[in-house]
Amino acid sequence: MKNIGLKLKEKREQNGLSIEEVAEDLKMRPSQIESIEEGKTEDFKDVFYLKYFIRDYAKYLGLDSEKILDEFNEYLFDATSKIPVGLIEEAKKKKKKKEDKVTSPYTKETKKKKKALILVIGIVLVVVAVILGYILINVHSRNDFSNNNITYGIRR
Repeated sequence: MKNIGLKLKEKREQNGLSIEEVAEDLKMRPSQIESIEEGKTEDFKDVFYLKYFIRDYAKYLGLDSEKILDEFNEYLFDATSKIPVGLIEEAKKKKKKKEDKVTSPYTKETKKKKKALILVIGIVLVVVAVILGYILINVHSRNDFSNNNITYGIRR
């Protein structure tokens, strides 16, 4: 990773750019640019964000971003292939436990509540339609009886 950081730093300096200028243009913090250039992957919480930062930084500097990303992927493979299988399994178990406890507005529970709400609204609309229909039929039938008594302007 340090090799990637050095390439980026050298190209930035060749282009006559300061860390602050790059950070402002890429909408990043100067400390993130420094961490990338120094190869400090541990400063980033998520490797995927780091990958996109490196890609954007390389493009910004006019470097071949695909080549840089290939180097980064090789670095990641080398770094992660040295992790013992036991640690990976332990991390999976911890992640699974956390997922069980965490609730989100995008879980199935919320979807069930939305479906139930839609069902209730639908039922209420059907009931209102039936009541309105009943009322209209009764009003219409009353008018029919009263119309029989009307002489429509004819005098007898």
